[in-house]
Amino acid sequence: MTDATPGLDVRTADGVLRLIFDRPDRLNALTDAMADRLAVELERAAARDDVRVVLLAGAGGAFCSGADIGGPDPQDHLDERALDRANRMVRAITTLDRPVVAAVQGVAAGVGCSLALASDLVVAAESASFVLAFARIGLMPDGGATATVAASVGRARAMRMALLGEALGAAEAYAAGLVSHLVADEAFAGTVEDVVRRVAGGAPLAQTATKKAVNAATLPMLEDAMTRERTGQTILLRTDDAAEGMRAFGGRRRPDFRGR
Repeated sequence: MTDATPGLDVRTADGVLRLIFDRPDRLNALTDAMADRLAVELERAAARDDVRVVLLAGAGGAFCSGADIGGPDPQDHLDERALDRANRMVRAITTLDRPVVAAVQGVAAGVGCSLALASDLVVAAESASFVLAFARIGLMPDGGATATVAASVGRARAMRMALLGEALGAAEAYAAGLVSHLVADEAFAGTVEDVVRRVAGGAPLAQTATKKAVNAATLPMLEDAMTRERTGQTILLRTDDAAEGMRAFGGRRRPDFRGR
């Protein structure tokens, strides 16, 4: 692992490990290298005395638009390894014995949405939106989203997000219990800093015990969900519909799904 990973800014100060997605020209879409580095940093944080809280955020007005599926044949670059990366990142967030705060402005889509919703606190700017966009390209939610979303908003709303790929605005997400904080855009940066400062100054042992207890009560089936998602997504990635969906996405046109 090199010290620098293009697209991911890693900084630590005052007890806060900041992991900032930094590909604003691609709405901070994740590359394989970014996903691997993010997982490693989260996994290592458990053994670091200088880390009291982790902040996930995006540069340039977006959080993360999901996996990078640019290029002429994106389906050639997505396979079981991409699913394992998504699960590894989400598992690292939920099992880390430090609180993880997601600061979401702009879009959080695909696996970017999965990462945000796996976090312990989600500070959302009014302009933020949360999109399980998988259905738009012939795929299903992954990264544990079938569990984390349903645990927060219930089956009906989760089905609407997952089957229709509808964006959920920040105000709706807050009202539905999907995010912990709703903040005016102009107050977003200050509120994020206040939240991470308060968490960093909290009692670490109590925070660890609290996180474990709440996750055990609300996400007992997360591992099973990730296993189901991996199986289903692996099959879907090999379908003509998924290939068509990703080509249509790249070409900015409506996909023509044929059910095969």
